[in-house]
Parts: sequence; C-alpha cells; structure tokens
Amino acid sequence: MNDKIVKLDITDLAFDGKAVAHMDGKVVFLKGGLPGETVMARITRSKPRYDQAIVTEILTKSPERIAAPCSHVEYCGGCTWQDLQYDSQLAYKKKQVNDCLERLGKLPDVVVRDVIGSVELFSYRNKMEFSFNVTEDGFTLGLHERGHFDRIFDLERCHLQSEDADRVVHWVRNFVAKENIPVYDVTNHSGYMRFLMIRQPKHTSQLMVNVVTNYGDFPAREKLIKRLTQEVPAVTTIVHNQNGQKSNIATGEIEKVLLGPGYIEERLFDSTFRIRANSFFQTNSIQTETLYRTAFDLLHAKKTDRVMDLYCGTGSIGILISPYVTEVVGVELVAEAVEAARENALTNHVDNISFFEGDVKDFLNSKPEERERFNIVIIDPPRAGLHPKALKRLLAMRPEKILYISCNPATFARDAQQIVQAGYELPLVQPVDMFPHTLHIELTAVFYRT
Repeated sequence: MNDKIVKLDITDLAFDGKAVAHMDGKVVFLKGGLPGETVMARITRSKPRYDQAIVTEILTKSPERIAAPCSHVEYCGGCTWQDLQYDSQLAYKKKQVNDCLERLGKLPDVVVRDVIGSVELFSYRNKMEFSFNVTEDGFTLGLHERGHFDRIFDLERCHLQSEDADRVVHWVRNFVAKENIPVYDVTNHSGYMRFLMIRQPKHTSQLMVNVVTNYGDFPAREKLIKRLTQEVPAVTTIVHNQNGQKSNIATGEIEKVLLGPGYIEERLFDSTFRIRANSFFQTNSIQTETLYRTAFDLLHAKKTDRVMDLYCGTGSIGILISPYVTEVVGVELVAEAVEAARENALTNHVDNISFFEGDVKDFLNSKPEERERFNIVIIDPPRAGLHPKALKRLLAMRPEKILYISCNPATFARDAQQIVQAGYELPLVQPVDMFPHTLHIELTAVFYRT
C-alpha cells in the first residue's frame, strides 16, 4: 500500500501538528495540509489502526490558509503553522489543552479559557540556536529540517529573530568557510565547529554571540572578534564554549569570554536579569510578562504568604513575586542557574529570597520542619513534568495553593490528575501562546487545597 496516491478530506489537526483525515475506517495522519482542504496524498506507512501520508497536491485550499513570509516554511522544523491564520492557531492550541485534560487527566469539567495570544507574531525570540553540519560538498549552518535530527539547511532568513541576528549567522558561516575551520562531524566525532547561539533581549540593546565548539582554542579568534563587531555593531559580548561530549547539545563544559561582560541583561517589569550563555531564560520576553502577570493574578498572593519556587532556574518568578510575600526559597538542580539566580537577586536588591542547589525531589524529602512554613508552592518544571517522587512529596506537604506553569499540556494533565485526586480543586486553566506559528503552548493554573 505504500506510495499509493489517494484523495483525502482533512478534518482536524493532531497534537503533533499533523493534519488528520479518514479513509476506509482508519485515521490518516498527513504531513502538510490544513483542516477544510481536499488533497492528494501519498501513503508512506500503513499500520492496522492508522496510515501516514504526505500531501502531494492541494486541490481545495482551506479558508484558514494564509501566505507564509518565510522561504523555509515547507521544510523547517520550527514554524509548522506559519501558513495557518493566527486566530486558528490559538483555537487549535486551546483544543490541545482541552483534549489533554479530558483524555489524559480525566478532568473534563475544568474550564479552559481562550488562549492569550502573543503581541508579536514575528521577531519575538530572544534566543536562537543554529547547528553546523558536514555535507558532501562542504557544510551547512542553520536549522533542522522537519522530522530529521541529522539534516541541517543553510538559513537565509529567520523571521523569529532580528535582522541583526540573521547577519550574524551569515557572517559566521562565511568566516568559517574562508578561514577553513573544520566543522564537527557527528558520525565520527571529529572537527571543530558545532553550534552558534544568539541571544538578544527585547528591552535592552544588547546581543550575545555564543560559539560552541569541540575542545581546543578558537582559530583566528582575534580576527573573529574584530571583524564580527565591525559587521554587526549590535554585538556586545562574544562567548566561546567548548564541548567535546558526543551528545549533540549546544552547551559547554569550558567557557571563555572573548568580548564584553559574558552576559546580556533583560528587563521584566521593573526588574533586571543577567542572562549568561548557558542560563535558562524564557525565550519570548514580552509574552513572559503576560504569562507571569496572568499567573500572579490567579494566585492572589498575600504579604503573609511564604513561597517555595521549585525548578526556579535563574530565579525570575521568585524575584518578581518577592515584593508581595514574606519569603521565597527557590530550588534548582543546575549550579550555574543557581549562581545566576543569586546574582539576579543581588542586582535587584531582593533580600527576602534564598536559593537551594539540588534536585527538587531530594529537597522535598529533607528538613520537613522547614517545608511546613511554606503555604504556596510554585512549580515550573521541564517538559517531562514533575518527577513522581517530587510530586508525591509535594502533595505530602499539603500547601494551600500550588501554582503550576507548564510548557507541556500532556504532562500537566498527568500531574493535574494526581493533584486533584490528592484533595485539590482546579477551577480553570489559562493557556498563553509564547511561540506563535509553532505547536508549543504554555499554560498556567492554580490548585486550591479543599
């Protein structure tokens, strides 16, 4: 049946962004296509309960389809929905949250509010990562092709970042080619250039260039510094990270600052946060203010409250809520993040916050008499959600309120089911769109002890 060409009517979008159709009593998941479209598609894989297909021709276009400004939209792994009008993107993201709560969390009665849309639809990211990749005729520097971890296409223009950032990508690509610097080959783990990271805040005029390489000193380092800053004057700091591990991640084991302070600063509300090369910081600064404001409005914290901020990262949530409560303690596993959190607290003259370096589940298992004084717990975990032991120990604390900020509706729904079963009420969930044109959706909610 593979490679069979069929005519299909698309009716929906799946959780992973694939289009959905039906044929001969089976579901067909399609790469390409939007609801309301009639398409010709090639079946690429057939299973007992579903088929997979690729759209080869659109016969009838959806009224929700729009022209995408990006020339890479057909194959880039980033903006899957750039050709879908924005109101429809928000509607499908709300549906994702509803589906997760109903099917995974078994919580059909929770009110899911309309998604709060992003103020900026383009140029909203303050961080982008680009990969080097060896090819038969040289190398590429850009982003991953959709569905392929080992294919990188040369970036021409990314509409999610600034034009200055685009110029950095083009200049570095040309510099590496002219200087004959070998590019890292993931198959035999040889070569030098691995990643290029660009961080540029929305509220300050600063730009960081972070070059991640294999071990060793950077070739033509002084030439890089001088010429890059001449080409892109917006660059305020350049950092070199070395990573010789086989794992293909854009972080460094050895860091050296080549130019400037080695960090950039971003403002959220009235606070300033220093962001270093390997620090976590929300990548949509303007919408982060919307997310946190919404979360705090739902929480209704009082001056007498004591807050435990789990998975606190560089401390932004705890620092921002600190003026409205008596005490905050942040817990974070990554040592560099804890160091940055303490630095950020000092920068913003916050004296009622402290930070604990360690695993959340271990912290919750230690010093029970210390934990009992906290009546509010804030959790902003990674995509995997709460570790089972961390969730069990959190629920044993019985805090009055749990503020949950999530970047994954599926793991949120899983955790929410257990929190509600433990005696908490979840009246509503508020999704916030941090990443227009992508499949990702953030949400915030408050659980109340009953």
